[in-house]
Amino acid sequence: MYFILTAIVLGIAVSSFLIIDNLRKQEIQKINLIGTALKAYTDDEISADPKIQELYLAVMQDNTNLPIVVTDKHKTPIFQANIPENIENDPLKLKNLIRRMENSYEPFIVELPSGQNQYIYYDNSDLLNYFRFYPYLIALFIGAYLIFSFWFLRTLKKTDEGFVWAGLAKETAHQIGTPLSSMIGWVEIMKLEDENSLGVKELEKDVERLKTISERFSKIGSIPALNDLNINETVQQNFDYLKSRISTKVDFTLRKTYEPVLIPHSKILMSWVIENLIKNAVDAMKGEGKLELSLYKKNKNVYIDVTDTGSGMTKQQVRNAFKPGFSTKKRGWGLGLSLTKRVVTEYHKGDVKIASSEVGKGTTFRIVLKEEQKG
Repeated sequence: MYFILTAIVLGIAVSSFLIIDNLRKQEIQKINLIGTALKAYTDDEISADPKIQELYLAVMQDNTNLPIVVTDKHKTPIFQANIPENIENDPLKLKNLIRRMENSYEPFIVELPSGQNQYIYYDNSDLLNYFRFYPYLIALFIGAYLIFSFWFLRTLKKTDEGFVWAGLAKETAHQIGTPLSSMIGWVEIMKLEDENSLGVKELEKDVERLKTISERFSKIGSIPALNDLNINETVQQNFDYLKSRISTKVDFTLRKTYEPVLIPHSKILMSWVIENLIKNAVDAMKGEGKLELSLYKKNKNVYIDVTDTGSGMTKQQVRNAFKPGFSTKKRGWGLGLSLTKRVVTEYHKGDVKIASSEVGKGTTFRIVLKEEQKG
C-alpha cells in the first residue's frame, strides 16, 4: 500500500510540474501578445484605427495578474501594471524590481516604427510563484511520513500486529487528510485558470485516487458499514480500473456472471482486497503471464478467484502465507495477505485461502462469501 501511495505522490508531483510549466508558457505568450499590441498602438499609420485601440485596451485590461514594466533603452519606466503601490511610487525600488525581472527573464523587445525600441520586463504571477514550490512541499511532507511509518512498523513488527496496523493506518489517513484538502483547493484554483487543461484533469484523478486510499486506511480497525450489495459491480469496477494500470504483458481477463450478485459488503475494503490479490499475482509473474479474475456461484456461496501463472508457492509458503510478518518478497512487510484475511473473515464473515498452488506454474487465491438470501 505504501508503494502505491508513493507512486501516486510522485504522479501528483509530476503533474504539478507539468501544470507549472504550462502556466509559465501561457504567461510568456501573454507577454508576446502585449508586446504585439503595444507595437501596433505606437504605429501612427495603424493606431488611428479604432479597432486597434480597442484591441490594445482589451489586451492591457486582460492582464490582471502578470507584473510588467515597460521602459526605454535606458531602463526608464514608461508604463507599469500589477506592481505594488509602494514599489511603483519609489523610483529606487522600481529600478531594483526591473533588475530582478531582468535576472529572471530576458525582456521582450518592442521594435517601434520610430526606431526607438521599448522593453517589456516581467515576472511570474503570484499564482505561479506560490504554486511552484507546492509539489516539493507535498512530496517532502508525505515522503517524510512514509519513512517514519516504515521505521515505526519495522520496529514494532513483532508486537500485536492488528493493534499496531490499525493505529498506524488511522494516523496515516489523518495525516494525509491535511495536504489532501489543500491539494483539492489548489485543483479548484487551477480550474479557474484553465478548466480543460490536461494537467489539471490528471492531477484531479490522482487526488481522487489519494482520497480512496485515505478512506481505506481510515476504515482499518473500525467496523465498516456493509452498505454495498452488488458484488458483481464491485468486481467489474476493480477489473476496469486495474486493466489499464498493470503491465501490458499480462493477459488479464474477467470471467463472471452478468446478473446481480447480492452480498452486503464494503466496496472500499473489498476493492482493496481484490486489488491486493491482483497486485500480488502480477508480482509473482514478474509482470508477464496470464491472470484471470473470476466470480461465480456454487450452492449458497459466491466465489472470487484470482488465478495467475506465476512462480507458485511451496507447501510451507502456503501454510504461512496469511501469517503476519511472512513475505516472499525481499522488501515485503508481510502484512498485505494477513490484512486481506482480516477484512474478509472478520468484517465480511467469509473466508480467503489458497485454493491451489504449484511451484513454477502458478497460484489461485479464493475468496468465499455467502450470498444474500432472498425473502
